[in-house]
Amino acid sequence: MLGTQIRPARPDDEERIGRFLSGLSLHTRTLRFFTGVGRPAASLVRALIALDERRDALVATLDGEIIGHAMSYRGCANDVEVAVVVTDQWQGFGLGPRLIDALLFRAAVRGATTVGMDVMGENRRALRMIRRQWPDAVLKVVSGSVEVTAMINRASVFAE
Repeated sequence: MLGTQIRPARPDDEERIGRFLSGLSLHTRTLRFFTGVGRPAASLVRALIALDERRDALVATLDGEIIGHAMSYRGCANDVEVAVVVTDQWQGFGLGPRLIDALLFRAAVRGATTVGMDVMGENRRALRMIRRQWPDAVLKVVSGSVEVTAMINRASVFAE
């Protein structure tokens, strides 16, 4: 992944995030948002770059363009929910796991101990990644999606 950079999302990423979302295939958008959103609404774009005490967002860039996005939301107790999407051309090259690792590192530093994800049952690539990254994760099928809960492995996260 020569030339890619992972960094926190910024307010000036709004236009780049819009292009990134518009460039995703309908299939990829559906797997990430559980619906085939058309043209991304400004409110969605703003939500994807919002950072505060509960929300964190990272982007992967190549030549100044966003090719991946990961976000987390800190819930009650010490848990964090995460979501990730990588542009179709860069899927399968390890960028999704790199984004999640960086996001979990940031969450662990802030005290998170568990991670959760909701994954569409047909998203085999994400489910394979979860089984590799978090072999002890609890997976629960609910209405066609898989609720994933795992402990954040601080040893591997802090080794980064």
